Amino acid sequence: MDQPAFMDNHRLLDSLASDYGLLRDAASCGAAESPVPSCPGWTMTDLVRHVAEVYLHKVTAIRLGEWPEPWPPDFSAQQPLTLLDRTYEELTAEFASRDPAAPAPTWYEPQQDVAFWIRRMAQETVIHRIDAELAAGRPLSPVPDDIAIDGIDEVLKRFLAYGSVTWPEEFAEVTGERLESGSGQDTVAVAAGSGTWTVRPRPDGVEAADGSSGDVHATVTAAPPAMLTWLWGRAADEVITVSGDPAWAAYLRRLLAAMTG
Repeated sequence: MDQPAFMDNHRLLDSLASDYGLLRDAASCGAAESPVPSCPGWTMTDLVRHVAEVYLHKVTAIRLGEWPEPWPPDFSAQQPLTLLDRTYEELTAEFASRDPAAPAPTWYEPQQDVAFWIRRMAQETVIHRIDAELAAGRPLSPVPDDIAIDGIDEVLKRFLAYGSVTWPEEFAEVTGERLESGSGQDTVAVAAGSGTWTVRPRPDGVEAADGSSGDVHATVTAAPPAMLTWLWGRAADEVITVSGDPAWAAYLRRLLAAMTG
């Protein structure tokens, strides 16, 4: 199943609103030039502008029915938090005015509708809210398990599996260092709460599917929020447990880093 059936659009919009509020609160604490440890080279201001640009890019693409070019506009004269507020209001207004099934251009060919962006913007905001809290030196607010499981599903199937086939150049260096296993079953299992996935690196891409196989080189286990942050490179290896060969868990992270940064 491409998207967990329980994760409906209303739940995702609620998550978007909650994480946007947490992000904005962290960004408004006077740490504008604080470095973002999870995004090397960025300050809090850079992070806020990035999120605002992402929001407005999706609004514009939905309205036009195509990718906006050129992009981005010059936002340099706009105060970052004011820009963030405006673009969030435009994003949520756009979602409210559209049927989730309405057509919209996306980078994921199997799903070309507004619902794709509802999910993507909710998950985008979860991760960047974590970035903002890290930059502000605040304790991380919890990620609900259902949102975390949905995000794990998205990053494994859409970013890793779909991305590795659609943009193979992004993965060429990492797939070129593919581990020698001596087995035809080059698989890693990911287990988080009620969710399990099997990831199969191949020379021509990566497969990711629901469920787990008994014949795996490693199983990576963590609570859903910890797994989500680890897969996105926002948490260290201490948050996961690996059974089997740890080199395969490290290889999974390198594959993900090739697409997600």
